[in-house]
Amino acid sequence: MTPDQHLMEHMMNPQNYGEMENSNAAGIGKNPQNGEKVAIYLKVQADDDPFIEDIRFQAIGCTTTIVAGSIITSEAKAVHFSRAEELIAMTLGMLDNVPPEDAACSEMVALALKAAMDTYIARQEDKDFPIISYLIQNDCTPKEENNETAL
Repeated sequence: MTPDQHLMEHMMNPQNYGEMENSNAAGIGKNPQNGEKVAIYLKVQADDDPFIEDIRFQAIGCTTTIVAGSIITSEAKAVHFSRAEELIAMTLGMLDNVPPEDAACSEMVALALKAAMDTYIARQEDKDFPIISYLIQNDCTPKEENNETAL
């Protein structure tokens, strides 16, 4: 499967989309500029290095956000937290070389996964710990639109 076919598959048939009723934790990534957000739900097996048994996501966002959610949750499913942390770091690191308007959606999904993992860890000491939410740093407004509003 070519990279374009792979992306098209995630766009047409998003993986891991929907809410998870029996999750151990959830986290949210938010875009403060436009109100888009991603929620990630985890079912975690406790261990010295917790294991993501299942993962789901929901999004109020664009198609790129759905595709990023599908790809990132597919990569994070059935891995230990240490591997998921590497995935988050790698994703955020790759975004350094991408225009901010293109990076925002993937950043939002990666931060939602981080928030879900951080919520799970916090709930090991306080079962009532609230869901963590992180805000993205990138602006998803295309530069052309930014220039028009600046005029």
